[in-house]
Amino acid sequence: MTITTTDFADLLVIQPQVFQDNRGYFFESFTQKKWNNLELDYSWIQDNESKSSYGVIRGLHFQIGDSAQAKLVRVIQGKVLDVVVDLRQDQPTYGKSYSILLSGENKRQLLVPRGFAHGYGVLEDNTIFAYKCDNYYNKEAESGIHCEDVSLEIDWLIPTEKRIISEKDQVLPLLKNL
Repeated sequence: MTITTTDFADLLVIQPQVFQDNRGYFFESFTQKKWNNLELDYSWIQDNESKSSYGVIRGLHFQIGDSAQAKLVRVIQGKVLDVVVDLRQDQPTYGKSYSILLSGENKRQLLVPRGFAHGYGVLEDNTIFAYKCDNYYNKEAESGIHCEDVSLEIDWLIPTEKRIISEKDQVLPLLKNL
């Protein structure tokens, strides 16, 4: 497993070691022992999975207060543009976005610490997205930022007319109105 840092404190790109041959591939998507050796202090308590069609944008979501969540995200099948926005006001990257292509082919993972809004745009039909959380979902603590907030300068790689955004996400506030 290779860990790559980003310009955002504690936001890490993880590339697992993949073994391929004529039968297919094998890799460990998560191993507690390796995480302990890297001194990544997360206790994953919930796994989530979604399947989406091309053009779907989910997010940008986060949980507030004691319900904040760190996430370890990946794509099992298909491809997404994974996007986070730093909401930690004490960081120089506050209000800035970071994006990365995650796919079933590249097997990359993104470790999203608490204090980030998270979302993704689906770039292929039948994409299966999976993630681990270090805290349980709490409906009363859910919040978000509108995915088309121009101040975030996110290029979702999906033409505007092909974007599929839930009614709930369409009414999320802009970052400046949080």
